[in-house]
Amino acid sequence: MHQKTDRFAKQPIESTIQTLQTNIDSGLSSDDVQSRQKKYGLNEILAPEEGVLKRFFKRFWGPIPWMIEIAAILSALADKWEDFTIILVMLLVNALLDFLQEHRALNALKVLKNTLEAQSMVLRDGVYQQVASKYLVPGDIIELKMGDLIPADVQLISGDYLLIDESALTGESLPVSKQATDVAYANTLVRQGQMLAVVLNTGAQTRFQSVVALITRAQHKETSHFQKMVIHIGHFLIALTLIMASIIVLVSLNRGDPLTEILQFVLVLSVASIPVALPAVLSVTMAVGAMNLAKRQAIVSKLTAIEELAGVDVFCSDKTGTLTQNRMQISEPIVAEGFDLFSLMQNALAASKRENNDPIELPLFEYAQQNLESTAFEFKQTHFTPFNPNEKFSTGTYHVDGNGEAQTFTAFKGAPQVIFKMCNLTPEGYAQMTQKVSTLAAQGYRTLAVARKGELQMELLGLLPFYDPPREDSQQTIEQMIGHGVQVKMITGDNLAIAEEIGRLLGLEGKGLQASKLTGGGGQTLLELAQVLTQAIYQNLDQEVTRVEASRFAQKVMEQVTHLYDTSVLDREFIYQHESAIVQLIEETEIFAEVIPEDKYKIVSTLQQGGHMVGMTGDGVNDAPALKKADCGIAVSGATDVARASADIILTQPGLSVINEAIVQSRETFKRMQTYATFRITETIRLILFITLAVVIFNFYPISAIMVILLALLNDLPILAIAYDNVRSNGTPVRWNMRRLLTLSTIIGISGVVSSFLLFYILEIQGLPQETIQSLIFLKLLIAGHFTLWILRSDGWFWERPFPSKYLFWSIVGTQIAGTLFAVYGIFIAPIGWEMAGWIWLYATVWMFINDAVKITAVKVLNRYQRTDLKGIRL
Repeated sequence: MHQKTDRFAKQPIESTIQTLQTNIDSGLSSDDVQSRQKKYGLNEILAPEEGVLKRFFKRFWGPIPWMIEIAAILSALADKWEDFTIILVMLLVNALLDFLQEHRALNALKVLKNTLEAQSMVLRDGVYQQVASKYLVPGDIIELKMGDLIPADVQLISGDYLLIDESALTGESLPVSKQATDVAYANTLVRQGQMLAVVLNTGAQTRFQSVVALITRAQHKETSHFQKMVIHIGHFLIALTLIMASIIVLVSLNRGDPLTEILQFVLVLSVASIPVALPAVLSVTMAVGAMNLAKRQAIVSKLTAIEELAGVDVFCSDKTGTLTQNRMQISEPIVAEGFDLFSLMQNALAASKRENNDPIELPLFEYAQQNLESTAFEFKQTHFTPFNPNEKFSTGTYHVDGNGEAQTFTAFKGAPQVIFKMCNLTPEGYAQMTQKVSTLAAQGYRTLAVARKGELQMELLGLLPFYDPPREDSQQTIEQMIGHGVQVKMITGDNLAIAEEIGRLLGLEGKGLQASKLTGGGGQTLLELAQVLTQAIYQNLDQEVTRVEASRFAQKVMEQVTHLYDTSVLDREFIYQHESAIVQLIEETEIFAEVIPEDKYKIVSTLQQGGHMVGMTGDGVNDAPALKKADCGIAVSGATDVARASADIILTQPGLSVINEAIVQSRETFKRMQTYATFRITETIRLILFITLAVVIFNFYPISAIMVILLALLNDLPILAIAYDNVRSNGTPVRWNMRRLLTLSTIIGISGVVSSFLLFYILEIQGLPQETIQSLIFLKLLIAGHFTLWILRSDGWFWERPFPSKYLFWSIVGTQIAGTLFAVYGIFIAPIGWEMAGWIWLYATVWMFINDAVKITAVKVLNRYQRTDLKGIRL
C-alpha cells in the first residue's frame, strides 16, 4: 500500500528496506523491477494536455472564427447558399490546417524532448548501472552526488551528508543539510556531498507533482519577442481593417445598399485581411526550425529560443567541456623528496573512487594503469569522503599489507594551498612548493596536492599537474562566431593565469579580468571618503588636535551635510554612473576568471541591461542561474540535469561548432518569419485599402464576398510553405525593427493598390460588365499577391539566389493555376476565358518587376537612414 514520503522520515533504514522489500547490497532484481513498473508506472509526471477533440474544436471559438461564422449565417439569411457553402469550407480548411500543423509541431517537440532523458546510477542485480530516471521504481538503490537532480522521493541510507537545494519545492533559498534516515524530494538539487538512497515514491506520488504541473503550465504561457511582435502586427491589421470596414459600412448605408449584404461583405473582408493563418504559421515555422536544429545535434527544449538565438550578439562560453575537451590529463607528476611515484599515485587513488566517474579522478586511474604495476591498486578502501567546495579536498582511509602486517593510512587529495597547511612543511619547503604551483598555473596547469596521514603526522607526497587541452575545433569555431557578428567571452572558475593561457591558445587575447573586480562600492563610499578628508584637513590645520577630536569634528560636519543635502541623490547618481562603467567594463573584457555562479549571473544580467541579447553555455550546477537568465541558454553535451533543465537548447554533440550551426539555422528561421510578417501586412494594406477606396470613390465593389473568401483560401497554402523556404542567413545578429517592417510593407502595399486601380481604370474604359471586371480583378489580386510573396523573400532581385524551395514554388504555382481555372471556367465567379486570363498574367508579371524595383529602392533608402540597431526595438 502506498505511503506518503514524509512518513519515512527518520524511520530506521532497516524498517524502510523491509517495507520496500529491497536489498542494500544488491538492489532489486530485474524481475522485481519489471513487476513494480507495471504496478507503479513510469517515474514521470505528465503535464495535463488538451485532448485532440478539444484542440480541434477550439479553432471554432474566438474573434476570427466568430466573424467567419457570422458571415456564414448572414449568407444563409440572404439565401446565398453558394456563399454559405464556401464560407463553411473556408472555416473548416483553416481549422484543419491549423490543427494538423500544431499537432505535428507538438509531436515533433515530444520526440525531441524524449532524447533528453535524465539518467540515474542504480544498483540492480548487484551491479551499478546507468538507467533512465523515468524507469526508477520504489525500492531502487541509487547513488546521489553533487550536481544531481534527485529523480524521485528517497530516503538517505548511507554516506556522510548531502547539502540539498529545495528552493524549487519550498521557496527557501538556503540549502538544507541531510544525513542518513532523512528523506529528500524529487527534483531538488544536490549542492554538496555524496550518499546512497532508496527510492520511496515515484511519478505522481512524489511531493513535486504539483510544482511540476505549475512549471509546465507556466512554460506553455511563455511568449517570445517574435510572438509579441506578431501580436502587435495583428493589432495593427485589426485596427486598420476595422477603420476601413467602418468607412465601407457608413458609405454603403448612405447609398441605400442592403444591410445584410453590406455586413456579409465587410465580415468576409475582415476575415481575409486579419491574419487567420497566424497560429498555423507560428507552429509550423518554429517546429521546422526545431527539427532543422535537431539534425545538427541541437535539441530545442523551448521553441521560442530559436528567435532569441537569432538576435544574440554576445556569447558567454564556459571554458571546461565547451572550449576544452573536459578530459583532464596528467602531465609529469612532481614527487616530494623522500617518496616515489608509486606512493604518490597509490595515495591519489586511495583518495578517489572510480565509480564516481569524477572527471578529475578518472585520469588518475588511467595514468596509474598505463604507467604503474597492478600492485598500485592492491589496497582496501574502508572509507571515502568526496571533494566538497568548502574543505577543498577528498579523503580515503585504506589498508595495505606491509611487512606481514596491515597498515592503515588516510590519503588526502585536493587544493595545494589547503593541503600544504595541513602538512609538516618547513617554511622553505612551503615556499618552494607554492612557487611550483604558481609556475604550473602560469603555464595553464591545474594542480592537486596529495598527502598521507599515518599514526604520527601528515606527509606531503607530491603534486599532480592536470591540463585540459582545447578542442581541436574551438579556435576555428570562435573565429566563425566572430564572423557571424557575435562577440565571444570566456567565463571560467579557474584562476586568471590559466584562463588567459587557454584564451591565448583559442585566439581570445583581449582583456582578462578577475570576477571580484566587478564588485564596487556605492554612494556611501563617497561620503566616507569625504569624512576622512575632513578629518585629515582639520588635523593639518590644527596640529594640537587629537585624532579623536578630529574624528568628532568630521562626524559633526557630515551630519550637517546630510541635513543640508539630499545624499540619496548622490547615491543614485553614483550607482547610475557606476553601473554604466560596469557595463562598459564587461563589454570590453573577453576573459572572466575565478567566477562563482553569482558572477556569471551578474555578467549576463549586466550585458542585458546594456542592450545586448546574450547567449550562455554551461554544463554544471553553477551555470544554471546564468543559463536561465540568458536570452538563450545552451547546455553543452554531458551537462548536469539541472543545467539541462535551465537551458533553452541542449547540445548532444561536444564543442561549440554545433552552436554556430544553431545560429545559422535560427537566423534562417527568423528570416522566414520576417517574410511572413512583411507579406501579411503588405497584403492587408493592398486588399483593404483598394476595396475601401473603390467603394468610397467609385461606388463599386471590385470583388465580391465569395472572391474574398477564395483569395483567403488560396493564400493559406503558400503562407504555410514559407516555413520550408530556402533563405540566406544574415551575417549579423537580427532583431525586429517595427518601423522598418511597417514602412517597407506599406510602400509595397501602396504600389499594389496603384496597380489595381490602374487595371480597374483600363477595364472600365473597355466597357466590360461589372461581374467580368470583378473576376479579372480577382485573378489579378491572386497572381500579384503570390508574386509579392516571391519578391519579399529577400532584399535583392527575386531571381537571385537562393531560389524558392520546391514546397514554396509549387504551392505558389499550384494556387495560381487553381485561381486561374476558377476565373477562366467561372467556378463560383463569372467566367473570363483564356485570352483575358493571359492578359492578366502578363499585366501581373510586368508589375512584379515594377514592385521588385520599388522594394529594392525602398530597402536602399531604409538601409541608409533606418539601419537596424542591435540595441534597437525589443518587443
